[in-house]
Amino acid sequence: MDLQNDYQRIERAILFIEKNFKSQPTLREIAGAVGLSEHHFQRLFKRWAGISPKRFLQFVTVVHAKELLQNRQGLIEVAYESGLSSMSRLHDLFVNMEAVTPGEFRKRGEALTIRYGLHPSPFGKCFIAVTDKGICSLGFIGNAASDVSVADLKKRWEYAQIIQDQKATKDYLEKIFGDRIRESRPALQVKGTNFQIKVWEALLKIPQGAVVSYEALAASICKPKAVRAVANAVAHNPVAFLIPCHRVIRKTGAIGGYRWGIGKKIAILLWESKK
Repeated sequence: MDLQNDYQRIERAILFIEKNFKSQPTLREIAGAVGLSEHHFQRLFKRWAGISPKRFLQFVTVVHAKELLQNRQGLIEVAYESGLSSMSRLHDLFVNMEAVTPGEFRKRGEALTIRYGLHPSPFGKCFIAVTDKGICSLGFIGNAASDVSVADLKKRWEYAQIIQDQKATKDYLEKIFGDRIRESRPALQVKGTNFQIKVWEALLKIPQGAVVSYEALAASICKPKAVRAVANAVAHNPVAFLIPCHRVIRKTGAIGGYRWGIGKKIAILLWESKK
């Protein structure tokens, strides 16, 4: 196996895609540009890049489209300048890659009001943020200031109006922590990539009092080889406790890391086991 030649082919293919993405080249055209058959090139590219050539082309396309949308260009114009034949293709690309529509991405929370508050919980002081549609952020901050949580909220919902409102958020605490056997969880409004949303949906299916490994979680979304990507999605869960990332442990049985501290993770698991 000539690793140097393989790398050079992949580098040429990446440059070809980045240069020609507006014409949306086919697999045959990309493979031909580096002198390989479609089948051989597909396998080689996926081995080196970790994704298929088609997925990389989609990634390059959506990055360009996002730049245009951030400059407030119209959706039809963005579609054609990105090499897509229609607005429906732009819509499908964004839903597949970003889990939001092009219009939702461009708005970034525009005309949305988010209210947040700091409240005591069974696991220390928590930060909670809500919209008219549901909870969009929940985390444990202990004795730390809320500045980091607010900054993260502003980053994810760039154009939203974000205001502190203790009264508006207080009622949610009883719904979340009021009893250990909750008939139904409060509504959620979260943003993430298509892959992240799939992982978070899988977390919601883990029964209270149960734990699963990262490997089992990856298998549950039919991505058994994507354990590292699954772990990354778990780590970026914006709604602690309700989207139960604390129920994921290492396959050895070790508790593993937790964004808000291992001690907090153990405490939550013990609390749930005594329902």
